[in-house]
Amino acid sequence: MAIDTKEIVTTIAYLIGVKKSALELSFREECSEKLDFLYNNKEANIIRYLSKLRSTLFQNFKRTDDAMVYGLKNLTSLEWYDNSEIEQLNKWGIQIVKANYRSEKYILDFTKLINDNIDNCKGLFYDWINWDYIKKLFVVPRYNKPNVMRDEFTKYMANIEYYPFQKYIYWEPQDCGGILYSDKKFLNFIYEMNGDVFTDPTKYRDADDDTRNNIYNFIDDSEKTTIAVDCENSDPFKLYSVLKGLEPDELEKIEKITLYDDPHTTTGWDWLSKFIKIPVEHIEIDRITDRKSLVDIRMTACIVKDFYNNNITSFILVSSDSDFYGLIESLPEANFLVMYEYDKCGFAIKDALTQHGIYYCAIDDFCSAATEDLKRSVLFSELETHFPTLLDEEPMELTKKIYEETRITATKKEMENFCTRYVKTLKLKIVDGKFEIEIQK
Repeated sequence: MAIDTKEIVTTIAYLIGVKKSALELSFREECSEKLDFLYNNKEANIIRYLSKLRSTLFQNFKRTDDAMVYGLKNLTSLEWYDNSEIEQLNKWGIQIVKANYRSEKYILDFTKLINDNIDNCKGLFYDWINWDYIKKLFVVPRYNKPNVMRDEFTKYMANIEYYPFQKYIYWEPQDCGGILYSDKKFLNFIYEMNGDVFTDPTKYRDADDDTRNNIYNFIDDSEKTTIAVDCENSDPFKLYSVLKGLEPDELEKIEKITLYDDPHTTTGWDWLSKFIKIPVEHIEIDRITDRKSLVDIRMTACIVKDFYNNNITSFILVSSDSDFYGLIESLPEANFLVMYEYDKCGFAIKDALTQHGIYYCAIDDFCSAATEDLKRSVLFSELETHFPTLLDEEPMELTKKIYEETRITATKKEMENFCTRYVKTLKLKIVDGKFEIEIQK
């Protein structure tokens, strides 16, 4: 059974200034590495500290103003502000405390600083997320016009229980049960808020603990384990999502990954070894005729050889091809675990595996959100092959072409984002006296 991820909402919660105790309680279990990363990220902390200042000032607007007018105090001498964060912002060149200021001026300052710095946090989110939808939660348009921030203050204080963790964001507050409950809820909400629909559940859905534990138990109970991949019947990016989603300590126990490939498959398989630590053997099997692939027979022969000659006792078989059930039956002393894809595997083979006590799971169940580094490298590589003919290319048509050539599945919006960010920003430069085209990464 799949579970919903919390990686994106962890980042949002951090940026809007949710208390550390609440962050630890709500997000540590699922997103430990993400939290540790955010704690040490300068760009994230700048927005976090500024957001905390804005929310705190809204919540203590009159009290702050009275203290400055009648007590001749400033932010650093008021207990409801975090002086250490103000000092850190100053060290980063962001001056917070001003002389002879009032609350109204400070709220304008904080909002301007957030507006000016929020784009520096774009890299904290995946390319497939529409950054404009995220940015709109932080940026207040026309904030310096009369009554704009006063209206935001009134709206916030009247509906504070509907704001996530009671922290200010720029939106029309509503009782939606907590938009930071999960990535699924958050993504669906902000896309709907912008008249759009988020259509890829693989970005926020992940395999449950039972699936992972069954894989770990299989590896732990084996003397030697390898992963054998039928590249014709598997997706390299989905397999990468599996490897990214498993514990590194468990993956270290795997001897190798063998890719049995055909010249007609995606170039994504050529890049997989650059992104994982497990040794990868990439066997590309030429065809005798264009109509007949020899991947199945070669893969079968190599697995049998590994079992008898190399003392490999267990195989994680990545394929949706029912032909490999004959291989499984022919090696009753070997242990098999099968990973398949939903749209390529029929009920009959799954039923046969169940009857023989062979565990199987779908690689589609693992969250695909974090596969962007591999996809981006494959797309960049394919884009570079088109550099000699760029003059006659239309950017969006070229983008569609490289997605098709790499067989990377993406929504129209994802392709538009890639086109805007990387294709339309291609830069001509001179290196060693010669022109070169550069991708702005």
